[in-house]
Amino acid sequence: MRILVTGRSGFIGSALGPALEARGHNVRNQGVEGCDAMVHLANIAHARVDRRVLWKVNVEGTLRAAESAARAGVCRFVYLSSVKARERDDEYGHAKLAAERALQDLKSPMEIVILRPPLVYGPRVRANFFALMRAIARGWPLPLASIENRRSLVYVGNLCDAVAACLESAGAAGKTFYVADGEALSTPALCRAIGDALGRPARLFRFPPRLLPLNKLKDSLVVDDAPLRAELGWKPPFSLAEGLSATAAWYRNR
Repeated sequence: MRILVTGRSGFIGSALGPALEARGHNVRNQGVEGCDAMVHLANIAHARVDRRVLWKVNVEGTLRAAESAARAGVCRFVYLSSVKARERDDEYGHAKLAAERALQDLKSPMEIVILRPPLVYGPRVRANFFALMRAIARGWPLPLASIENRRSLVYVGNLCDAVAACLESAGAAGKTFYVADGEALSTPALCRAIGDALGRPARLFRFPPRLLPLNKLKDSLVVDDAPLRAELGWKPPFSLAEGLSATAAWYRNR
């Protein structure tokens, strides 16, 4: 299959290109003409920008990409959205949801598939996950031991495999799927797992969660990826331990 991947130089795109090529696909990073499918990753990945810029890129840009693909005769368009698309009070999530709806309203025979990942980690990860890994690697005490939550996450290698399933499976057409590594973890459990991967035990101490500043690490966010597994027969090829081990190796060698 000839596949155009937008945003191929980014965190996820840099992993997706090689993963698709390993499955025998011909992956391009520009020029949609002659392609069978398109994976759209080129979005702003946070809301710390002017709202107009966020919407211009994540909503209008996504729709333009899909329209271009449809005109070129692309058969399937896979959009990497976000679990935040269900959060109406989050500007980034609001833009993602608007992009999803624009794609679903597109008048075209092109098949649309939407994938909503939660927190993605792996080599080249940045933002909150990188900050947490750095704190654990440096042995900083963290006031997270009293947090009782559940959070889903997905290793970038598992996410790439799920994207491939959405490209290759006829049953994916017109569907929206969540994707995750498996069972959700509490923040303390995640910290300990990261510490194990780094060979540096996480130093957690008890502190009232209600007194912690607003932080995503203390909230729960669980996704149900059962439809992806049941309808496409998908299962993650990498375990949590394998994903964290690869991420820790990258962190040490970066």
